[in-house]
Amino acid sequence: MTTEDTPPEDDGMADWAEALMEQKSATSGDPAPGGVLAGEAPRPFSSSSHPADAPINDINMVLDIPVQLSVELGRTKVPIKHILQLGQGSVVELDALAGEPMDVLVNGYLIAQGEVVVVNDKFGIRLTDVVTPSERLRRVSKS
Repeated sequence: MTTEDTPPEDDGMADWAEALMEQKSATSGDPAPGGVLAGEAPRPFSSSSHPADAPINDINMVLDIPVQLSVELGRTKVPIKHILQLGQGSVVELDALAGEPMDVLVNGYLIAQGEVVVVNDKFGIRLTDVVTPSERLRRVSKS
């Protein structure tokens, strides 16, 4: 079955599955000498001379990558003239209600909701609801 024959999936995972299958089939055989200049199709990059030494789906490669985690108290839209009039002591009304769970975002994507706590005179957030990994992937693929 070719990619033209496959029905489109809502979650966009078909492209990822196809790419993984292509990568597995490309690394399963012995690499022949030559390369792109010799007229062969390009192979996936491998840091070792033996592709079988490193697992393809090694999640440990990305575990130390820093991401921006932020907690959103609320939002509002205001005209620029109002922003220019803000000063010390000004109050900006937000769309969130008092006591409502706050959104926890990673690189701008919602991953959880929680409530404010104070730990050693510092604010923190206790997670009350975590978005499932499949739902996170679905949201990322839509944008």
